[in-house]
Amino acid sequence: MSEFLAVFLDVILPVFGIIALGFLIGGRLELQARTLTRVAYHVFVPAFIFQAISTSQVPFAGAMKMVLFIVVAHLLVAFVAGVIGKALNRTRETIAAFIMIAIFGNVGNYGLALIQFRLGEEALPSATLYFVAIVIVSFVVCVGAAGWAKGGNKGAVWGVMKTPALWATIPALMVSSVGFTLPLLFSRMIGLLAAAMIPVMLFALGLQLLEQKRISLSKDVVLASGLRLLLAPLLTFMVAIPFGLGSLETTSGILQAGMPAAILVAIIAKENNIVPDFVTSVVVVSTLASLLTLSVLMVIL
Repeated sequence: MSEFLAVFLDVILPVFGIIALGFLIGGRLELQARTLTRVAYHVFVPAFIFQAISTSQVPFAGAMKMVLFIVVAHLLVAFVAGVIGKALNRTRETIAAFIMIAIFGNVGNYGLALIQFRLGEEALPSATLYFVAIVIVSFVVCVGAAGWAKGGNKGAVWGVMKTPALWATIPALMVSSVGFTLPLLFSRMIGLLAAAMIPVMLFALGLQLLEQKRISLSKDVVLASGLRLLLAPLLTFMVAIPFGLGSLETTSGILQAGMPAAILVAIIAKENNIVPDFVTSVVVVSTLASLLTLSVLMVIL
């Protein structure tokens, strides 16, 4: 019990405190989440990814092994979620929503902060690599699921290939693999921008939650939240066994898999009219429920 309380107080609550700050004062300051998320998406996130990966000592072959592990795990979670939705005889839109929620966790602003606090700075390179891989595969699957339910949007898939996070990863892996040292001017600029990513994105998450209006609590909302918070880390743990990764890489991968549903899922659902109220409710409910589930998961791991 003492370890659980320590994790809850020292790891979970500091992260939630910044989210709560954005939620509580965002309206009074008339702030818009879109402004912060856009600057984070185009500036802070690429800088953070480049900083974390380029300075890591992860060999290229090891990095590809980690990417394969996390992609296989998340595709399996999406498949199981679709099977469950089909078995429950839900509509195509609801099945698509189950898949989108199950595969796309809040691995950026939320996941990276928690992993940093729990596992330390040495876990950031692997957690960041997982973050990039999860975002890319999840975005493609979400768009594909929405297309299956509503006719699709091929342009959004092409948009994945143009994401700043992806383009920052490629040169970062090259720099890391050859041991190249950046000029001090650029390394300091990138370092300052990277340091701003996590607090800005956590604060933006509070603003995003503030902007979510309709929240309902149904059996399907509870089920979908359970798929994201409980089934995803369990399946990821099972998938990790044959890959034989190190303890730190395995633990950070499982923790990333246990994050609540990402706000981006609600945005995709709204844009494609995939039961948006249901998806938004799952985002909020899973985020709140993760206070407990992530505390337990961190104690177990």
